[in-house]
Amino acid sequence: MESRFRKTIALLKRPRFTRAVLLYGVAASVEHAYAVGFCEPRTLLDAGANKGQFSLLFREVRPESLIIAFEPLPQAADTFDRMFAEDELSHLQRVALAGAGGSAVLHVADRADSSSLLTLGQGQERAFGVRESIAIEVPTRRLDDCVDFSMLPHPILLKVDVQGGEIGVFNGCGQLAEIDFIYVELSFVELYVGQPLFEDVTHYLNARGFRIIGIFNQVVTAEFGPTQVDVLFGRGLTKTG
Repeated sequence: MESRFRKTIALLKRPRFTRAVLLYGVAASVEHAYAVGFCEPRTLLDAGANKGQFSLLFREVRPESLIIAFEPLPQAADTFDRMFAEDELSHLQRVALAGAGGSAVLHVADRADSSSLLTLGQGQERAFGVRESIAIEVPTRRLDDCVDFSMLPHPILLKVDVQGGEIGVFNGCGQLAEIDFIYVELSFVELYVGQPLFEDVTHYLNARGFRIIGIFNQVVTAEFGPTQVDVLFGRGLTKTG
């Protein structure tokens, strides 16, 4: 309750955030402000952009940086497009990032931002009361096929909020070494069938030269205790100054 109150106050302090709530029903993800500010990215790759909650926060913190966002849910993507219609440095691709191009079934949850390419598991319902609503077919693409890394200004921040599809996103990026920071929501318990957990993703990224440099926003549920957390990985970088 206290964290929700602090978020509300933070939203009311910024005209851009207040406008987004009133016009589009979108609350900026202000809880991620420190992580974005620490990285000082010039490019955001927003995988699982939903309605643009993270991109909205990013734009406030980094007004001159490039945003390339990815979101397959039609209604959420529509909202993102409307909110960023006048932002020439923001671009949305209506795809789900994955290890291969083509199409896949998206399991749409009754809380849309919990939708996933993986089947919702019992853990999701037990922890958050979230169930699958419908299933739709969506296009999938590799990140490599969506961006030209040679044209992106550094530092590059890849934000990943894809509900269990994290390693699929990474497998679709043969140029992962071009990315400076990865900010990803990870789970300690299985919320989606077959999802990689915190230790699985950490091991994967460690093997590719990334290390944990920050832990944020731990979610604790009555069912499982510590359940999810946002993790910032850096590719052998140390902040100085």
